[in-house]
Amino acid sequence: MSTPERIGAMRQIRDQHQGLDARTQRARLLQALQTMGHVTTFEASRYLDLYDPRARKLELIKAGHDIVMTWRRVVTESGATHRIGVYAMRRGMT
Repeated sequence: MSTPERIGAMRQIRDQHQGLDARTQRARLLQALQTMGHVTTFEASRYLDLYDPRARKLELIKAGHDIVMTWRRVVTESGATHRIGVYAMRRGMT
């Protein structure tokens, strides 16, 4: 699960890029990837306020960013185990 520090950092990114349009959401996701190393789809949805992180990731890839996805299993607050995506930049800070 996300630490309080990690959640706080993502909320700061969310607050720096206010708005719900796709461009702003892409900016939030890109900054989080560049500064935090990786972002789960759960974190992106919940703390970065991205309605559909998958779409924003695909748009960033189309724009030339080298983003990879792996899978992780997490237990949510309800106690259920979910398989979630983990996004990371493959090469440096593109």
